[in-house]
Amino acid sequence: MARDEGAVAHAARVEAGGKRRAIAGAEPARTVPCNEVIDRTSFPYLGSRNFRYRLVLDVVSAPPAYLGQIESTPGSYWRYWRKQGLVVRASGLPVTITVPRNWRTRAAIAWGYGGKGEPFSSVRIAGCGSNPEVGNAYSGGFYLRFRAACVPLVFRVGSRTRTVRFGLGRVCG
Repeated sequence: MARDEGAVAHAARVEAGGKRRAIAGAEPARTVPCNEVIDRTSFPYLGSRNFRYRLVLDVVSAPPAYLGQIESTPGSYWRYWRKQGLVVRASGLPVTITVPRNWRTRAAIAWGYGGKGEPFSSVRIAGCGSNPEVGNAYSGGFYLRFRAACVPLVFRVGSRTRTVRFGLGRVCG
């Protein structure tokens, strides 16, 4: 670990209720239960002509490659936020979305409303439903330490994985 990374990791740890909690990184993981689906739509969900969702592993309709309108969140380690929903095929297959380890002090994610807006480094969306023509929509989005970034997220369905990049506040090449 580089000296600066070690200093950041050390500075990011605080004692909270007798247990150590990394505040620089997000909480490690959260499982989003089926009762947090906010809407149902046809699948794959493509969005609008000017705002195209991307099909990932044939199970997730992920937000577009570029997402502008990053909002400031003063007083928080995660100084910026981009609200953006996600749609998962109602196939009964769980989906795990993970921020790569080397990005966890720069980006975090949250989907499902039961997390009360808490950022996580990994979100597991339970396999909900059995109609592959239906998509379950989840509220949530991205947390950032800096105003703009090209954030990679790793999507896993069963043994299949795919890394997808999101340009948050900037276009990524």
